[in-house]
Amino acid sequence: MVQDIREKYINPYTDFGFKKLFGTEMNKDLLISFLNALFNGSEKEIEDVRYLNGENLGDGYGDRRSIFDVYCTTADGSRFIVEMQKAEQTYFKDRSVYYATTPIRQQAPKGKWDYHLENVYTVGILNFEFPNNEYPADSYRHEIKLKDVEDNHVFYEKLTFVYLEMPKFNKTENELETMFDKWMFVLRNLSRLLERPVALQDRVFKKLFEQAEIAKYSEAERRQYEASQKEYWDYTSTLETAERKGEIRGEIKGREEGREEGKKEIARKMKDKGFSANDIAEITGLSTSEITNL
Repeated sequence: MVQDIREKYINPYTDFGFKKLFGTEMNKDLLISFLNALFNGSEKEIEDVRYLNGENLGDGYGDRRSIFDVYCTTADGSRFIVEMQKAEQTYFKDRSVYYATTPIRQQAPKGKWDYHLENVYTVGILNFEFPNNEYPADSYRHEIKLKDVEDNHVFYEKLTFVYLEMPKFNKTENELETMFDKWMFVLRNLSRLLERPVALQDRVFKKLFEQAEIAKYSEAERRQYEASQKEYWDYTSTLETAERKGEIRGEIKGREEGREEGKKEIARKMKDKGFSANDIAEITGLSTSEITNL
């Protein structure tokens, strides 16, 4: 028996949810609307997309396989990788650049070639913030190109990375102004909503909410979503547990370091008062060599 799911709408951070909304031929108008809102006129408007194989093998033995959430091309030949990233990875940027090489290499025809390439875009929807405060707290959309480090001009226009730090987007429904705002709001809040907000009355969002409503799914689709949701919960729970363990280890280390410094401070005071190194060592637990070096 399928268990009851509390949410009315699917969670787009799950594999099932993301591919249901953006990775199917039936819903490609949702993807087109999102991409056009993302670039907001800075690139040629996308009118249609053709989905490409999201699983790509390397060219030879030992090559890594790349699996994309959504991989598509437009009428002008531009290629888009759209990825939902659930959590920070140690080498996330390296992985992102590596994945971008697939749509670059696939453009090479057999035989003679002049090396002309079409545009390649990697879009990362991140359910985390870049570490070490790489960007300001109010900056959540980042567009990266190859630039000259001296005068900052764009050296190569055809390779673009766009990253969205979703946790930083905190606009309320009443603050939504642009189509991009609306898409960010939907992606951030969809699974928590009980009905379509008034600010999201555009036709494309009417369809999105229809496609996201769990009650309309077949039993097989619900089972698929439940499995994907459980996988997402397990994944995030594991990360939270690991993070908490790291915090605890840090607290213990900090306390130990604090106790050690406290012992040294007591030893200094005892030395000033003329206590012998042996007496100080017996009271503080420090070695006589440590005491001598204070």
